[in-house]
Amino acid sequence: MRRTERLFQIIQILRRHRHPVRGKEIAEELGTSLRTIYRDIVELQAQNVPVEGEAGIGYVLSGEYDMPPLMLTVDELEAAVLGARWVAMRSDPDLKRGAEDLLAKIRLAMPDRLKPVVLDSAVEPVQFVHLKEDSCDVALIRQAIREQRKLDMNYTNEKNETVVRTIWPFLVAYSETARFICAWCEKRNDFRTFRTDRVNSLEKSDEKFSERVPVLRKKWRDLQKARREECEYANPPIDVSTQRHSRAQ
Repeated sequence: MRRTERLFQIIQILRRHRHPVRGKEIAEELGTSLRTIYRDIVELQAQNVPVEGEAGIGYVLSGEYDMPPLMLTVDELEAAVLGARWVAMRSDPDLKRGAEDLLAKIRLAMPDRLKPVVLDSAVEPVQFVHLKEDSCDVALIRQAIREQRKLDMNYTNEKNETVVRTIWPFLVAYSETARFICAWCEKRNDFRTFRTDRVNSLEKSDEKFSERVPVLRKKWRDLQKARREECEYANPPIDVSTQRHSRAQ
């Protein structure tokens, strides 16, 4: 991680918390040394970022450090808060942290009159079913999608068989009970979905796949739409009122 990016991440971590954050906690989250964090804090303070605190006690970001207010309506703000809280509750650790950072940014950016909408929102996601835990690093999948890299995967299918696949991932899909990798499978020469809780091992390849991600997504969605329409044509809805009239006759 470049220093500029790390300095920005330190600010995000401090924004996320309302209590002092120890340098050791920051170092562990960013995967760097405590000494590096101490140097970065000094650099931020030299750049007039209002970081307060000291080694051994922790650091906080002064309330004076603010962002320009976002031009959002109450409905738009509640939609953003609901979405971020849903992601924080149901996604992988990296995406969860991203959602928490987003909420912290929104909270700081809002004018005082709108802050209660963020702090005490009238909408909140709930979870009634158990979400199966991932057995792979979903952040790696999202990274492979952004970089358009193939993934080599060892997977246990619904028949409890272990299979090896090379896939072209283009989407991570979320349901109430599981997460899925939507991908083009080289073995089957077709689109397939794989549950993230059934992945035994996953490795990002140095090889890029040829088809662009947006094109794969469009082809997949078009195929899903065609299958739904075919199913509806094969199983048309039953007119209950007509059935009752026939029985009456």
